Amino acid sequence: MTPSPIAAFSRIGEENAFAVLARATQLMREGKDVINLGIGQPDFPTPPNIVEAAIKALRDGHHGYTPANGILPLREGVAADLHRRFGLSVSPEEVMIVPGGKVTMFMVILMFGEPGAEILYPDPGFPIYRSMIEFTGATPIPVPVREENGFAFSAEETLSLITPRTRLLIVNSPANPTGGVTPKAEVDKLVKGLAERPRVAILSDEIYDQMVYDGEEHVCLLSYPEIRDRTILLNGWSKTYAMTGWRLGYSVWPGRLYEAARKLAVNSFSCVNAPAQWAALEALTGPQDAVASMAAEFDRRRKAVVAGLNALPGVSCATPKGAFYAFPNVSQTKWKAKALASALLEDAGIATIGGPDFGVFGEGYIRLSYANSLENIERALGRMRDFLERKNAA
Repeated sequence: MTPSPIAAFSRIGEENAFAVLARATQLMREGKDVINLGIGQPDFPTPPNIVEAAIKALRDGHHGYTPANGILPLREGVAADLHRRFGLSVSPEEVMIVPGGKVTMFMVILMFGEPGAEILYPDPGFPIYRSMIEFTGATPIPVPVREENGFAFSAEETLSLITPRTRLLIVNSPANPTGGVTPKAEVDKLVKGLAERPRVAILSDEIYDQMVYDGEEHVCLLSYPEIRDRTILLNGWSKTYAMTGWRLGYSVWPGRLYEAARKLAVNSFSCVNAPAQWAALEALTGPQDAVASMAAEFDRRRKAVVAGLNALPGVSCATPKGAFYAFPNVSQTKWKAKALASALLEDAGIATIGGPDFGVFGEGYIRLSYANSLENIERALGRMRDFLERKNAA
């Protein structure tokens, strides 16, 4: 008889974007033309200078283990980049290099999640937040992210959900899946309230921080000294530098938590592979032209996808201010969101993600990634129009 896993594993979820990717891949193997707007992955190659840095590292003999928290030059590079972009004073001894952004979520939620604790997270939001909270036995408390608020969080509503049992607040701006960017004035209000609630730690997921549009300003939570001693920053290279498959992320930790995070690294992944770390250093210190050109192209696609979605029957789409996702409201199509996403894939050959995969407040929406070519986006919008008109006429 095969032993059963412990009860906690019955609570763990997953990211449905990968399930949709698998199904889309299967359909393509069967000969179906599928346009993938489901997975959040830039369609650009990693810039050549970064690739060459990894090759050079291999040729130079960087084949062995590195320190669990990452090589010192890369940690220094992260600190220098944060100073360059935000004027922050960050010590390399606060920086940890990890194999992807999810690892930081995993570490932080493990640290603060336990039965009896409450952890606040954005909803709709990245599904791994809730999955990991439930895995630890903590109670997940969704913070509604509303379309009428531009998919920015409300400081007042967020603070109202904090109780004596709240251990951790997860914040994400620019946001996945909505593309929402919370204005500085609202962040200021949140921080003012958090300053009066010193027992609450904060995880700030800023993985899309270099993808903001329409003159919006990204606000880094490490900029606020009143909460700096309990804020963990999550960031990385996957989105900004088109390095999803390299599995590279970083986090910045308050000193009192850093050692616990380092021990988790030793007990789990040991270290990030060495040549990838040298490539990451080149990404930060080398030319940034590719970052700017990719962001400009995402902006062009953003405008096209929003205009196209708003022209579809029964669909409306708020303009996302960041990341590379649109989160159209499909409630007037008369479809449930997940059923619509499934039908679009199977019938029309368009991979999207149903809003409920991002939380209880995601019903009535689907997520489209515009990290695909403008040509494919326009083809997908045409297929969506044909599909909806055909179904409405049936």
